Amino acid sequence: MGKSRQKLIVVVLDGLRYDAARKYLGYVEHLVEQGIASCYPVQSELPSLSRPLYEVLLTGTPVARNGIAANHVVRLSHEQSVFHLASQAGLTTAAAAYHWVSELYNSAPFNLIADRHQHDADKAIQHGIFYFEDHYPDTHLFLDAEYLRTTYDPDFLYIHSMNIDDAGHKHGGESKQYEGAVRIADGILASLVPLWTAQGYQVIVTSDHGMNAMGQHGGTEPEERNVPLYVWGGLPFDAAPNEWGALSQLIMAPLMCRYLGIEPSAAMIDPAVGQSR
Repeated sequence: MGKSRQKLIVVVLDGLRYDAARKYLGYVEHLVEQGIASCYPVQSELPSLSRPLYEVLLTGTPVARNGIAANHVVRLSHEQSVFHLASQAGLTTAAAAYHWVSELYNSAPFNLIADRHQHDADKAIQHGIFYFEDHYPDTHLFLDAEYLRTTYDPDFLYIHSMNIDDAGHKHGGESKQYEGAVRIADGILASLVPLWTAQGYQVIVTSDHGMNAMGQHGGTEPEERNVPLYVWGGLPFDAAPNEWGALSQLIMAPLMCRYLGIEPSAAMIDPAVGQSR
């Protein structure tokens, strides 16, 4: 693992399926057309549910190891997340995210009054603004993130939005409401990404899981599992696709570590060979 260090912003658009990203993220796809960003298909781990996949994204471990097997499993992670590794390496961490992220890496269960805003250098997520309603506007969420970025200058900023997932559950993954939520997220990224990249940040945009036409996910359908991975530039390592041509979601945590210039945990896979380190 190289030691080159770069500030990193990771955007997780909850519930964004791969085909919807390629069709409706017009600004981000423009960057792909211009050769500024690259897009890779990723197959989510199972079950294709939010809380288990937050743990997958941030620890690089499958459910069979980490034990976060369903959305109702409310406890701190037992694994070393990217937040833990970054803070232990002396980096500053921050997150504007759904409260389940706080429950995994800072404290559980989430206290609506005490845990909405968190600032503690001894925690894995040192600076956090956490929301607890799925319809909390993405516009507000990204401005929460900008407050954290401009105020605390984090090396690792994690931004997690819920409006696409919320629209999918209410109206289905092939509805005009779902499409509209994707387009709104794209407009927000069009405003913020140029600011981030001009200030030297590496940017990753991805999702935890997809959404089927009935507004469901958790199973094995491609619509539920196939998600995008946008990376400015290209992947900094060779990652072998699976038999369906998609990358494993388990590469996400070691990818974040690579950009941050920190060592991955022993449980994270080596992306080039698909085995634990």
